[in-house]
Amino acid sequence: MATSEPDGDLESLLVYLRDSRAFDFTGYKRASLSRRIHHRMQATRTETYNAYMELLEANPGEFAQLFDTILINVTGFLRDSEAWQYLDSEIIPAIVDSKAGNESIRVWSAGTASGQEAYSLAVLLAKALGEDRFRRAVKIYATDVDEEALTQARHARYPTKDVVSALGEARAEQFFEPEGTSSVFRQDLRRSIIFGRHDLVQDPPISRIDLLVCRNTLMYFTTEMQRQMLSNFHFALAEQGYLFLGRSEAMVSQTGLFDVVNLKHRVFRRPGASEPPLAPVADLRPLRALQPAPDGSNAMLRMAFEESPVAQLVVDGGGQLSVANRRARALFGLGLDSAGRALKDLQVSYRPLEIRSLVDEVITTGRPMMVHDVEWTTPGGDQEFFEVTLLPMNSDHGGGVMISYTQVGRYKSLRDELERSQRELESAYEELQSTVEELETTNEELQSTNEELETTNEELHSTNEELETMNEELESTNEELETANGELRDRGIALDQSNSFLESILGSLSSGVVVLTRDMTVRAWNRTAEDMWGLRSDEVEGSHFLNLDIGLPVNQLRGTIRAAMTGPSEGEEVKLKAVNRRGRAVQSTISITPLRDEKEVIGVILVIENDA
Repeated sequence: MATSEPDGDLESLLVYLRDSRAFDFTGYKRASLSRRIHHRMQATRTETYNAYMELLEANPGEFAQLFDTILINVTGFLRDSEAWQYLDSEIIPAIVDSKAGNESIRVWSAGTASGQEAYSLAVLLAKALGEDRFRRAVKIYATDVDEEALTQARHARYPTKDVVSALGEARAEQFFEPEGTSSVFRQDLRRSIIFGRHDLVQDPPISRIDLLVCRNTLMYFTTEMQRQMLSNFHFALAEQGYLFLGRSEAMVSQTGLFDVVNLKHRVFRRPGASEPPLAPVADLRPLRALQPAPDGSNAMLRMAFEESPVAQLVVDGGGQLSVANRRARALFGLGLDSAGRALKDLQVSYRPLEIRSLVDEVITTGRPMMVHDVEWTTPGGDQEFFEVTLLPMNSDHGGGVMISYTQVGRYKSLRDELERSQRELESAYEELQSTVEELETTNEELQSTNEELETTNEELHSTNEELETMNEELESTNEELETANGELRDRGIALDQSNSFLESILGSLSSGVVVLTRDMTVRAWNRTAEDMWGLRSDEVEGSHFLNLDIGLPVNQLRGTIRAAMTGPSEGEEVKLKAVNRRGRAVQSTISITPLRDEKEVIGVILVIENDA
């Protein structure tokens, strides 16, 4: 199977899948995506992406096989038990405690596959809330892009051994009802779970979610697509809502969208409204306005302020610009006459950052604030980033705010480069982890194949020994058959001789002789009988005697013949009027004698003589 095809062919296939079946895989990592598609191409013996696309058009049933291979719907109850124990003991109680008795709890299981994850959440929440409150308050939205997996999830039926193994006998008996070898989730609790198709790439997120569970799903997508999904998750979560991810998904801690609750178990939280996006500056107290110093050091301080490489402004409590240093005037186009003007009348009040509301908040609260990564295009056309710090200032004549614009473009570039390197390392690690898993799987398959071959080899040895034994037995049987065949030939010769002798005897008799079996089938018919009735022996032998159309009224012999076969009689003679083969009336005398072997009567002998 050739794997070095142009990327354009793969992209064409992905576009075809998106347009024809509404499955958008364009955000998936190309390495793992290509590997899984090639797995199906090998199974269907297609050599190129275009050939496989033609196969999909001709055979729509292949779509299901392909989607199962790409999506890998692997799930289970409480999969990764330590993480679920932490969720059960810490996170769910925190969510329950934050809700009043009549408030709803909204949970989203994204990428739920065949539903075990959603039912695991239902079990934990029902245990924490009690079943009555669970039924009233909880809504679990379980979504996936695979309709077949959702159909299985809606049935809520799983092998009993899997349910008991993961949940324990007590929980299995409490929340599931037995049906043969399967267990079905209770219908009264099942109503709180809503299953639906949802594409994390294309569809808008569900909102106001208290707990969002999306485990081992993001790792299949590209870094850019992961960022988009995490942004959607941030929008979906309510304030202080929790995000529960899988062990292979670490990028969320680098986005700045979520607070880390427990990195080991991949539990994060969206910051609440009481936590503004502006980070407070640690350990900074309000500045005091400069007081006249007897030694003249104020002049040096003013010179330091004026020549500082950091752009700085001072705004008084009345919202007027008190002073701007040289760097600030150069960056923001402020003249010396700007001092004393209202901040709201100056462009610096909203470029590069809207600072009027921030100044008011700092003056009101007396707390410093900091805004990161403020982007601005300088008058020279360069792209620059600032870290803007607002510090409250107190004086005997009123308060104010010092605003500092620290240029961090170079540091941001280094930080972005570091993040990019980290993402590449994470991607490489994920690929390596995937490769290791595939190698482990291949190794297990090879070991299994080796064991099967060894077993087959032993069976072949055993079969070979059995064949050798059978061959010896057949050789012995063949020798016995050859001996028996020789004996049969000898007996056949003797029998032929006996038959010839008997035929000679029967042929020499002047009376007609007919031999019948017990079912009255003609066994022998001598030449005299042929001459009497005009039928040859080969015409009558094997025929029923009573069915013969000859001049002798054979039906009148029925009772006498049967009596000879069944009774103790040694024989009986019967006289009948008959017509011989020449048409002359004759008087036939028939002697009927039983024919016996060593044990029983096996037939009768009829001896017929005709009188003219």
